[in-house]
Amino acid sequence: MNIQQFQYVLAVAEHRHFETAAEKCFISQSTLSTMISKLEDELGVIIFNRKKKPVDITREGQEIIAQLRVINFEITQLNELVKKMTGEVTGILKIGCIATVAPYLLPLILYDFSVKYPGLSLEIKESTTDEIVSLIKSRELDTGIISTPLNDKELIEYPVYREPFVLYDTSGIHSGGCSLRDMSWDNFWLLEEGHCLSDQILEICSSGNSYIKSPSSIHFKTGSIDSLVRFVKTYKGQTLLPSLAVRNFREEDRRHLVRFVQPAPSRTIGLVVHQHFANKQILELLQNEIRLKTALLNDIEVISP
Repeated sequence: MNIQQFQYVLAVAEHRHFETAAEKCFISQSTLSTMISKLEDELGVIIFNRKKKPVDITREGQEIIAQLRVINFEITQLNELVKKMTGEVTGILKIGCIATVAPYLLPLILYDFSVKYPGLSLEIKESTTDEIVSLIKSRELDTGIISTPLNDKELIEYPVYREPFVLYDTSGIHSGGCSLRDMSWDNFWLLEEGHCLSDQILEICSSGNSYIKSPSSIHFKTGSIDSLVRFVKTYKGQTLLPSLAVRNFREEDRRHLVRFVQPAPSRTIGLVVHQHFANKQILELLQNEIRLKTALLNDIEVISP
């Protein structure tokens, strides 16, 4: 068995199609299929059920693929360690980012970061916190940009900045300088359950000894802040939004923003990696880029390393 065979197996596992996997690996389908068959013969285990479309993974194959991902990750980490020793900033960095951060932070940092380090290829996935954590643990992502803390023993957290929440109130109930304890939570809207932003807001509400009342006839689920804002505006409701999300609001929407008295409710955004992640150089460079760009913004508190 060899590393190439491992990569072929992982490609088929990802695409569930031998022809597509072969194209991604820049080899013929017959070569890929033969190499995987040889590995299966050597292991004495069938990894893929080729009779099904798309290709199915056997129960034994699931366990083998999980281990191959770990092996592939460790090989990548070894290569990155060597590059670090020689001062190279090259390779692939796979980043997961939660949906309530990605549209607002990533446009600020990615272009300049890619220009500074042209040898580094960035792969970005927008997802939920739970999925990002799962993909980091399975070594399918290198790092996640999420709200911390997570307090997960398998992960290492690097807080980068803190942003306050602002009230988006189209009902006209509140005025500037309000506090959580003074708030009315009638007709209050949240993102879909399971999004960390919703969890944070519910925690904020409980800290103010309040509870949320939404329109009983409407059951609204979305992971998009943009959609949330549209519904709040239509139904003359209110919601809490992170500071970066309102940075480019139009003037008509900015009129509905209400700032809290200090200390304002806030959240911390940071980078998260697996405890065995080795390429600390690239991680540090990414942290520095985020801190550099967010330090220029009002309301954002940069957290020193």
